[in-house]
Amino acid sequence: MAMSGMRQAAVGLGMIERTPPDAVLKEGVPALLREVPEHRRTAFIELAHWGYGATAGVLFGLVPERLRRSRLTGPVYGVLSWGMFEFAVAPALGLAHAQRARPRERFALLVDHVFFGFIIGAPPEVLIASPENTDEEGHRKSDGANEGEPTQET
Repeated sequence: MAMSGMRQAAVGLGMIERTPPDAVLKEGVPALLREVPEHRRTAFIELAHWGYGATAGVLFGLVPERLRRSRLTGPVYGVLSWGMFEFAVAPALGLAHAQRARPRERFALLVDHVFFGFIIGAPPEVLIASPENTDEEGHRKSDGANEGEPTQET
């Protein structure tokens, strides 16, 4: 959803002509969009994008935990998801924007995917916990119950 806000700003600033979810549903799978009443299509497109992003977030959860702990893993994952769409999905669906050079638009989409990666990735905050119960990385010392889970005290 945060990425959608960035995307709308980029559209409003003229950096993106047509959002990828809009292009996919209008060009790639138009029969699906025809089933949606016209007055609900904008909401349907946005919800489809949120569903796609939620799926990507779930798939990120399958990345091994030791990799997910790195602050860079999320942004790298975001770049990979952007690249997958730009260089595999869009051409496979025959989307018009995949057929032309559009560096400013591609850059704007890359930036919002990096942002997506920061959101799903490891938080940059330092965990605050009592020193006697945590190791040097801020993880709870093993009591056998929740081994490896970070702890936060508020």
